[in-house]
Amino acid sequence: MPTRVVIAEDEAIIRLDLKETLEEEGYEIVGETGRGDEAVQMVRDLGPDLAILDIKMPGLDGLSAAREITTENLAAVLILTAFSQRDLIEQARDAGALAYLVKPFQRSELVPAVEVALGQFERMTALHDKASNLEDQLETRKVVERAKGKLMDEHSFAEADAFSFIQRTAMRERRTMKDVAAQVIDGTVVPPPA
Repeated sequence: MPTRVVIAEDEAIIRLDLKETLEEEGYEIVGETGRGDEAVQMVRDLGPDLAILDIKMPGLDGLSAAREITTENLAAVLILTAFSQRDLIEQARDAGALAYLVKPFQRSELVPAVEVALGQFERMTALHDKASNLEDQLETRKVVERAKGKLMDEHSFAEADAFSFIQRTAMRERRTMKDVAAQVIDGTVVPPPA
């Protein structure tokens, strides 16, 4: 599948040039606008892989739009601007932009900037997913440990038997161990009398 891109540039001629260049390079332009507020909504609605944002736009400037897009982790952001002052570059970085390209740009600069932004976003998304998975594993472990403790205290289970009861119940009922453990804790799942 081609990489999907939203372009937000208030100068129509530059927007058209960007679109043509990216399409020639195999990217799919799924939305284009000259307003920052519309760009954010397009990204939410269309789910592109990348948003290319000019800094100076009506409705919402590119930095604010970038901040909204990256806060919601919606797409990679490349800032495109005629300004190369260090403070703007730092503001773009702080807003979550993963690449920064100064106009006028060359085709030979555009594609690498796009690919860097996409690669960074992919790595960040993978790290976020891994962190979420680890948090869920830790939460599951905590709940299972509490449920084992309850089974050991109230039903005289050995630790291995308590774990086995939670595991077997989860498998038999096709539910997660976390769900079963939570129900052991709240008393809705109890072992049969010995």
